[in-house]
Amino acid sequence: MFAFDYQNRVRHGETDQMGYLYYGNYAQYYEIGRVEMLRSLGVTYKDIEKEHGIWMPVVSLEIKYLRPAYYDDLLTIRTTLKSLPEKYIIFDVEIFNEKNKLINIGSVKLCFVDASVGKTIYAPAFLLEKLRPYFEHD
Repeated sequence: MFAFDYQNRVRHGETDQMGYLYYGNYAQYYEIGRVEMLRSLGVTYKDIEKEHGIWMPVVSLEIKYLRPAYYDDLLTIRTTLKSLPEKYIIFDVEIFNEKNKLINIGSVKLCFVDASVGKTIYAPAFLLEKLRPYFEHD
């Protein structure tokens, strides 16, 4: 299992008229979590696309809202891979507020696509090499 925490502060423009983090912005927070998780491994979406010719489209998204987040809250986005990717990569997400209260949970499932032919492929070897050490003891 591999888990990564990233902190992000709620900006004013991300809130609705009630002062809550707008519900549609949680998907962007999930993306921030997975992009920064991969970056922590030395892998960027830019490199995946440009150097390796692989796209990673979202196949499904599940979100459960438990508590609101507010303007200027410092949130911790915890992104977890519970298994090595194969045909899909599934990022489980938990978002905590500054009091360490769980406010949101969800899951994002992506596939790997060879951009040159538009066909799905299995997880690329370069990504598996970066992730494998986190799963050796599982």
